[in-house]
Amino acid sequence: MLEAIGQDLDSDDPVTCELIVIDGDQRAALLTLARPDRLNAIDSSMLAALDARFDALSADPSIRMAMITGAGRAFSAGGDLKAYVELQRDPVGFPAFVAELHRVFRRVRELPIPVISLVNGVAAAGGLELMLYSDWCIASESAVVADGHLNFGQMGGGGVLTLLPRVAGIQRAAEMLFTGRFLTSEELLRWGLVNDVVPSDRLLEAGIEIGRQIIQKSPLAVANAKEIMNAIWSDNSGVPAGLQLERERNAYYCLLSHDAHEGLQAFVEKRTPRYQGR
Repeated sequence: MLEAIGQDLDSDDPVTCELIVIDGDQRAALLTLARPDRLNAIDSSMLAALDARFDALSADPSIRMAMITGAGRAFSAGGDLKAYVELQRDPVGFPAFVAELHRVFRRVRELPIPVISLVNGVAAAGGLELMLYSDWCIASESAVVADGHLNFGQMGGGGVLTLLPRVAGIQRAAEMLFTGRFLTSEELLRWGLVNDVVPSDRLLEAGIEIGRQIIQKSPLAVANAKEIMNAIWSDNSGVPAGLQLERERNAYYCLLSHDAHEGLQAFVEKRTPRYQGR
């Protein structure tokens, strides 16, 4: 059984939310990145919508677990590169956008309920970063995931440089970052980037099955376990310092380097970029 949450939903809502009744009044929330014509690109409006949805989840004690997925053939292909052509020339707006990306994505780990990414298709750059902030991930057999920043003269700034080596190991993270290639669902499972791979038509069912196990636990115990686990993991691994360095270096590189702007311009003009290493 599905029901809407929050304001009335319309076709322009970048993040929809439906509640799934699991057992009586115990429910799971399904957040869907709903911009399929743009491969669910992450921009300021989508971040604002996610932020509002997280507020709603936090305020409803009957919601015991959340799932995030994408509409259409993508989970999320990351940032809107065409919009970045102008945004990355704004010395105030671009760092503010990256800071807001960090703040909103960090809320995934701060929510008192488990959050599962249901990776339904293509995930790249910011889509991968959203996966890395999730408590765990389930992928469809058709899912493919890459970082992809370096393919367009960019560098990670939303958490991938800090979190990916901790999840996959530094050597596999280096391969993924430096080659920019897409990993298949089988590779994602072997590399530890997802917990399970299921047929596409069973992706939501697999998430709901996890929810059925979660609702058998004390919600307070689950919230405490998640909070302490993430606090210890962050403090002991230097995650806050790493994320700050990532934001700062990303802003410096993307705003001031020739190569960052050249990569985006080449993407828009559908040509091979001419990097100069400056």
